[in-house]
Amino acid sequence: ILYMLATAVVIFPSLNASVKYLAADYSLVQIIWIRSVVHLLWMTLLFMPGLGFKLFATRRLKLQLTRSLLQLVALTSFVVGLLYIPMTTATAIFFTGPLIVVALAVPLLGERVGIRRWLAVLVGFIGALIIIRPGAEGTHWAALLILASALFYAIYQVLTRRVADHDDFRVSAVYTILVALVVSSIAVPFFWETPVGWLDWLVFGGLGILGGLGHLFVIKAYTHAE
Repeated sequence: ILYMLATAVVIFPSLNASVKYLAADYSLVQIIWIRSVVHLLWMTLLFMPGLGFKLFATRRLKLQLTRSLLQLVALTSFVVGLLYIPMTTATAIFFTGPLIVVALAVPLLGERVGIRRWLAVLVGFIGALIIIRPGAEGTHWAALLILASALFYAIYQVLTRRVADHDDFRVSAVYTILVALVVSSIAVPFFWETPVGWLDWLVFGGLGILGGLGHLFVIKAYTHAE
């Protein structure tokens, strides 16, 4: 519970605010690339002294790469959506993700979900519909991107729970960002703009540190509980 609260209440909202700030002046590709580089360096410096090159040894390579791809798609959808709608609205919609996780845990993980949790899922989705207001005048299409981001991130979390039975949580923390790093490294030379001022550099660095910690806490939580 502590790991998930730290992620949902403190880390990811701070991460989203940082992305919103940077997206006004820098490309999505550059934001993802710097976040990915700092994330990987941060996790490597933290865990390689204890694991060595075993930090990159996984028993479920396809599963890890699928997780990493889902994380990239979820991040991209969310950042693009943030360009068009307020962060408060985006955050409210994105918090449907845990409800989707509960719904997917039954068919994909075989976990049991009681009536109270199903009722919570139902109420949560009704709340999401009230926020999104599909078909209402003034509803922005970008809200669907945030909802898609929540869906992809929910599947990512389900796969994180599945891989927890096979790989060390530190290995999963490294693999989380690999696909984003490779894809953005190919594209970033065409979009690079040198950050102006120490504040922008600080926010860019914070993206990787907060992102690494956030995903690490989620992974660690799923090693302990359904």
